[in-house]
Amino acid sequence: MDFQDKVLTCRECGKEFLFSAGEQAFYAEKGFQHEPTRCRNCRTARKQGTSSDAGARTLYPAVCSECGKETQVPFRPTPGKPVYCRDCFQKRASNPPRRSPAFLEP
Repeated sequence: MDFQDKVLTCRECGKEFLFSAGEQAFYAEKGFQHEPTRCRNCRTARKQGTSSDAGARTLYPAVCSECGKETQVPFRPTPGKPVYCRDCFQKRASNPPRRSPAFLEP
C-alpha cells in the first residue's frame, strides 16, 4: 500500500502535526484502525500523566480497615467493604492472606 504524509490536527492542543508515510506504514503493520488524534508532545504528556487535566482526580475520605488511620482513596468507598491506606494496602499486596487448603477445594 502506498502511504503519503498527512497533516493532522491535535485534538488536545489544536496544533497541526505530521502523520508521516512511515508512521502510517507502522500503524498498518500493527493493525491499528485509527489515525493518531494527538501530536507527539500531547501523547507523551498524556502517557506521563502531565496533561492539563491530570490533577482533576477526585479523592474520597476513608478510614483504613487495617490500622484505623484516616486516608483518601480514588474511589467512593462501599459500605461493608474494607478500605486500606497506602501503607496497609502495600503490606497486603506483598503478603497476601493465606487460605487453608480446605477453602481451595471445590
